[in-house]
Amino acid sequence: MCGRFAAFQPVEATRKLFGAVNAAPSDARPSWNIAPSQRALVIRHHPETGERRIDLLSWGLVPHWTKDLKEARRPINARAETVATSPMFKQAFTARRCLVPVDAWYEWQVTPNGKRPFAFARTDRTTMAFAGLWESWNTPGTGKVLRTFTIITTSANAMAAPVHDRMPVILDADDWPLWLGERTGEPAALLRPAPDMMIEAWPVGRSVNSPQNNGPELLSLLAEHKDLYLTNPADG
Repeated sequence: MCGRFAAFQPVEATRKLFGAVNAAPSDARPSWNIAPSQRALVIRHHPETGERRIDLLSWGLVPHWTKDLKEARRPINARAETVATSPMFKQAFTARRCLVPVDAWYEWQVTPNGKRPFAFARTDRTTMAFAGLWESWNTPGTGKVLRTFTIITTSANAMAAPVHDRMPVILDADDWPLWLGERTGEPAALLRPAPDMMIEAWPVGRSVNSPQNNGPELLSLLAEHKDLYLTNPADG
């Protein structure tokens, strides 16, 4: 799964990287510990103008057909294997795919001494684009619109597998137009694990466990376990 991530690049730099045409959200802030229900930047293809937009959406999908928000499941992840057929996701998969800019994500390895957190990032430390889905939900009687998103996960590659059996789908820049619906093709073909050597992982402190902790120190290598730094699939 993917239950926590970091997106700390300046919002204007992110807007330019993804080619969004609207003004960047003025209330967007760098974060090293984005948790479910919190807002994060999302890149969407506007269905009317055909332009890319960058907006803040809440993490945890609320389908437009939801009757009661209090009872909504709000899944933060969707499985690549079933996303095209699941009643929860299939409409969004067809018409509301998005990109989620991410600089690093966290995963927890189960050990006899408890869960050990790891950070993952590209080896070149450039911003990643996670495959996502978004939805709009109209708040009854208020006219307000709640926009939400979820992140699609797939089976772990050889690098991620020693820590967890799932990982987010990371899309290459060449595939962004297809995923956003700007180019025709089969988006399901993009839902595959990232190449093994694209990412690396390292152990971090347990302070990341609390969403209240938020700062660049969360990504610091845990010195006493630096031997667990994964830079090659053979290291697992």
